[in-house]
Amino acid sequence: MTPSRATPPLRALLLGVALSGLAACNPDQSLDWDLRQSANTLNTSDAARGATGNRPSPDGRGVISYPTYQVAVAERGDTVASLAARVGLDAGAVARYNGLTPEIGLRHGEVLALPSRVAESAGGSGVSTGAIAGSAAPGQIDITSLASGAIERAGGTTAAASQPQGVPGREPIRHQVLRGETAFTIARLYNVPAKALADWNGLGPDLAVREGQYLMIPVPGEEALDAGRVQPTVDSAPPGVGSATPLPPSASTPLPDEKPVTVAAAAAAAPASPNLAAQQTAASAARFAFPADGKIIRAYDKGKNEGIDIGASAGSAVRAAADGTVAAITQDTDQVPILVIRHDGGVLTVYANIDGIKVAKGATVKRGQTIAVVRAGSPAFLHFEVRQGFDSTDPMAFLQ
Repeated sequence: MTPSRATPPLRALLLGVALSGLAACNPDQSLDWDLRQSANTLNTSDAARGATGNRPSPDGRGVISYPTYQVAVAERGDTVASLAARVGLDAGAVARYNGLTPEIGLRHGEVLALPSRVAESAGGSGVSTGAIAGSAAPGQIDITSLASGAIERAGGTTAAASQPQGVPGREPIRHQVLRGETAFTIARLYNVPAKALADWNGLGPDLAVREGQYLMIPVPGEEALDAGRVQPTVDSAPPGVGSATPLPPSASTPLPDEKPVTVAAAAAAAPASPNLAAQQTAASAARFAFPADGKIIRAYDKGKNEGIDIGASAGSAVRAAADGTVAAITQDTDQVPILVIRHDGGVLTVYANIDGIKVAKGATVKRGQTIAVVRAGSPAFLHFEVRQGFDSTDPMAFLQ
């Protein structure tokens, strides 16, 4: 595995898989997936809370409309080109947006995301156009809504955590498939049944998904509402009515004059990449210790590389950045291990491209303790991330 533009989606997947296992657990009690510790008792309340509703019916053209996006449902015998023609969009644009080619045949009921909005027919799907906080823009995971479910149960908090989901008229989260993800890892990430995910998106019998594909995440149905997982709200006034409009800062204080830096000046001022690991000492005041010995070969880049890549010798030690508890150990589709450690303050550290894990899930680890070794590769490197809640942050703020 080499650090390249192809690795960030994979690493985002690995983190999603690890945190989904973490998010599916009560902070005080691990979920026993196979019921071996259930003392022969079975409680169906969680199943009721996890029940999802049915996908809304499309209009006559197969279009389902939501406030921030639209999807089209394929009919029997459809290709990408015929579906695009039916909704009045360019076949090439629809194909590119969904990672397909125009001539590819579609399954009956398969869902494609529309790259631009089409007019809604009078006999529409009946989906309300009322906006919902936290709707995701195309090409992004809806972190706000995701945090209100998975990360909230892992001990994180968000401003939108109390926002009800699945209430009639609310739009579902839309997730873009990252490299290496499967329907099962995505279902676990959002704590929904894999079958419901398949039904809502018209997946095939093998539940196969492709990189770049957009999936609608099923919303809770009436059973979940009745079980008390979410409570419907009744708006007493239209959105925006009765609430004061905040005064933007620029209205009272003018913005400073911009003095853009030229490319040449920025390049001249950029320092050489130091070997920060060699500068670590026992008396270091950094919050986190450097997790491996080596130079940074790829820096943090939000949305492209959610952590840093540290060039290190294959088989060299990977160390815990700080005291904490092993929250999750999982693998990607190539069976490459990933390890997640939870620290005080809701901070998570992620260690990927590793081998020879030396700790178990739930174990307490100390700062500087060897937890694994660097996996062999060309080059060999450790991928290291710091997450606050579910958002990645530049690890250098913790390491310096």
